[in-house]
Amino acid sequence: MTAVAAVSANFGRDLDACLSAIGAYIYDARQQGVGLLAFPEASLGGYLSVLGAGRDGAHAAEPDSLPPIIDIDGPVMRKVAEMAGEMTVVVGFCEEDGGHRYNSAAILSGDGTHGVYRKVHQPLGENLFYEAGSDLKAFDTPAGRVGALICYDKAFPEAARSVVLDGADIVTCISAWPAARTATAGSLADDRWTQRFNLFDQARALENQVVWLASNQEGTFGRLRFVANAKVVGPGGDVLATTGTGAGMAVAQLDVDETLATARRAMFHLGDRRPDLYSMKGNVHA
Repeated sequence: MTAVAAVSANFGRDLDACLSAIGAYIYDARQQGVGLLAFPEASLGGYLSVLGAGRDGAHAAEPDSLPPIIDIDGPVMRKVAEMAGEMTVVVGFCEEDGGHRYNSAAILSGDGTHGVYRKVHQPLGENLFYEAGSDLKAFDTPAGRVGALICYDKAFPEAARSVVLDGADIVTCISAWPAARTATAGSLADDRWTQRFNLFDQARALENQVVWLASNQEGTFGRLRFVANAKVVGPGGDVLATTGTGAGMAVAQLDVDETLATARRAMFHLGDRRPDLYSMKGNVHA
């Protein structure tokens, strides 16, 4: 029996403050026996301060500043790895490669970096500031085989299915998921984008029968207000732990192998697939 956890917290441009918060959550997680801990998207340096309103990529304004570029082999990541020690952690950061920026997630522990994932699906003009990733796969870590996704990726069943078919028993989906900016609700819990965030988490876990960790930014940044709701979801789509709309850490104790075996004993969604009948061809236009 071990524990897995997902964080809901606010991370901005101040890297020292980000590292301090990450260290505090790692310390708390260690006291609870956590083996895998997921931090939000852009937990090192913050997210974009605005997003556009539609598929054309138009923004209401340029961001006040872009997130700082973090070297995967540099001192910031080394500090995170040092704090992680025996624990596996997932952190979001802005990566640079060949002159292009990527919205990325690093999976690392005191042993080093076990994998880097670059966000594939880009919402609301994010493509103006980041290149899209081109790979969906799982990574071997001290906490088991883990798949990493970022935010909007969870809206695409194919993304989660791809990393699970690559052997992921646990999927971490780290986010900077904001509340709706139109037709807003009086309560963040009733916000339609909050509800979508939670529905996607439960659906992706259930249809793939995996353990699903969803972290998220909390509070506000620029014009964005985030919905929080970090959670651990079991392979039956059941929410095992959640932060709700506040900051904190959702922790669940479980035996991953036994949990998956129990969920897949009677009905095994992956084994009952009929890929020979599925068509992934064609384009859909609004």
